Amino acid sequence: MSAPLSFTPSSGPFTANMFTQQAFQRALVEVENLREQLRRAETTQAEARRRYWQQVGPLADAVVTARQALFAPLEDALLWNAFSRDEERQITELLVANAQDLQERFGVETLDILLKYAPPQQSETVEAATPAAEPERPRRRQTKAERAAAAEALQAEQDQQSLLVNAKTVYRRLARANHPDLERDPARAAEKTTRMQRITQAYEAHDLYTLLHLLAEDETEPTDDSLLIRYTEALRRQLHDLRQQLNEVKFGPWSFLGSTPKKQEAGLRQLKRQLRTEADYLAQVARQLHTPTDLRALLRELAATHATF
Repeated sequence: MSAPLSFTPSSGPFTANMFTQQAFQRALVEVENLREQLRRAETTQAEARRRYWQQVGPLADAVVTARQALFAPLEDALLWNAFSRDEERQITELLVANAQDLQERFGVETLDILLKYAPPQQSETVEAATPAAEPERPRRRQTKAERAAAAEALQAEQDQQSLLVNAKTVYRRLARANHPDLERDPARAAEKTTRMQRITQAYEAHDLYTLLHLLAEDETEPTDDSLLIRYTEALRRQLHDLRQQLNEVKFGPWSFLGSTPKKQEAGLRQLKRQLRTEADYLAQVARQLHTPTDLRALLRELAATHATF
């Protein structure tokens, strides 16, 4: 982690007092610490995900392959003219359910099957049928939770705009001091070219922290008290965003870090058993799709249990 940086008082227009500097330095250090925690968590998460798919991936692939193999015999069965209308409807529902399962659980694209066999969605709404001349109905009053959520969303939008304004202000200060075209010394111009690349990359990424770090390194650009206070507030907002990102990595729906290694291992073993059982069952189902008699028996079995495969 970088050492704490500070703006050193100089003979220039520097008016920031010691307490303002200390608050700014603490915010810089806190942001850097949290960014480092986030980097470590993301690295750990990526490694856990790699190990996870190393173990689960082949079994998941086997299930995907087995499910994909069901489409052709089921579609062929609809051409046999050997089933009642209800049985054909059930076969169609199995095609759709299988396609949805592949898409939702494994991310496999099955749009062609869904477009071909899924029932059309009812898209008409009450609002569409309402005549234009009809007076607008009174809006339902928002609940306290809804008002709080709306206020939070508005505050987040305002914070983001404020962050962009602050980033632009810092960027302009840095650009004035580091533009290579204004430097006559070739060696200094080369240094400033490299520095301007870092400045521009940070600005395009809305990375106020890096911009402020660069500004703090720049002895030629003193900062007054009001700007330093504003930058400190912006850093604190960035701290809030970083904490949310860290929580998402640790405890989000796709996190591998939200439980102990023992629980993770137990969950992994259970999932592997489920996938093996599913692959075996699908192989058994596939053997029942090649004759009307076997398929009809399978349909009766699924109907009795209100299940799909």
